[in-house]
Amino acid sequence: MIRLIRNILTLAAITTVTINASAQDLLASRAPSDRRLSDLKIIKFSNTPAFIDLNNPASDIYSTWDDKSALVAPGNLPANFKVDLRGFAMPTPSRKVTSGFGPRWGRTHKGIDLKVYTGDTIYAAFDGKVRITKYDGNGWGYYIVIRHPNGLETLYGHLSKQIVKENQIVRAGQPIGLGGNTGKSTGSHLHFETRLLGQAINPALMFDFAHQDVIGDYYVVKSGQIQNSHHTAQASTIAAASAPRHEEALKTFASHQQSTIITQHASTPQQTSVPQSSVQQPSPAIPQQTATYTVMAGDNLFRIATNHGLTLNKLCELNGIKPNSVISAGQVLRIK
Repeated sequence: MIRLIRNILTLAAITTVTINASAQDLLASRAPSDRRLSDLKIIKFSNTPAFIDLNNPASDIYSTWDDKSALVAPGNLPANFKVDLRGFAMPTPSRKVTSGFGPRWGRTHKGIDLKVYTGDTIYAAFDGKVRITKYDGNGWGYYIVIRHPNGLETLYGHLSKQIVKENQIVRAGQPIGLGGNTGKSTGSHLHFETRLLGQAINPALMFDFAHQDVIGDYYVVKSGQIQNSHHTAQASTIAAASAPRHEEALKTFASHQQSTIITQHASTPQQTSVPQSSVQQPSPAIPQQTATYTVMAGDNLFRIATNHGLTLNKLCELNGIKPNSVISAGQVLRIK
């Protein structure tokens, strides 16, 4: 009798488990979450970037690879070329810009100087491959050039030591050198440049050093094709893509709408249909070509405009900003 009761209980337990399992399978098959999960997998796979060959970074736009010159990197650039700024690392934790991009001492300063001390660690800004590690006694001192899959080349100058070698693959945030005061330098700092096909682009248009972030996820170069050589270059304009990460960064970007490629030959003025008598002649104090001014501590838009013979509205119009826009030291403004 006891054995019979035990067998009945065992059979009931097995039946209950079978029913429960079947019910669970039925519920699972009807649950919409499975479809959502399937869709999520499809989205994830479709957004997965193609394999990036760090041995040949950005080989689709660069035609050569050598260790000869940081200033010359020939290639072809498609229209609206998108530079992916995701996966970045700041080259230094320093937030202090000691000298901005633009005119300085009668020539163009093609990078940004950041305050670092001798021995401070300098980091790779993106994944990439080291193209150049050289010494330039009349300029950058010990410097490094890295080419990245996003198309940029970054340059790190005035180092006290290079701790990577040419043709070495590096990762974003990897130590590549130590800050210093080598070459043509008046104090310990990092000279940082961002270049595309050998042409310098203002790093402040991509990197927000004050917030240790990038301006946006992407950066678009509207150029079509850049003809790059030792002597000439086709002008291009730069525009930001994606939402900036800080409101101040957006204002900084808006004030830097300027050409990044400078030709060494004077261009022929374009003819217009406006009568000569109606054209306002510029003040003698203002140069006849595009000019910029690097904002200093304590400056404001009204003072800058007045000092350069401009109205506040004209200064804002030149830089695509508003009269109440916030400006910061090191920011470059157009004044002509």
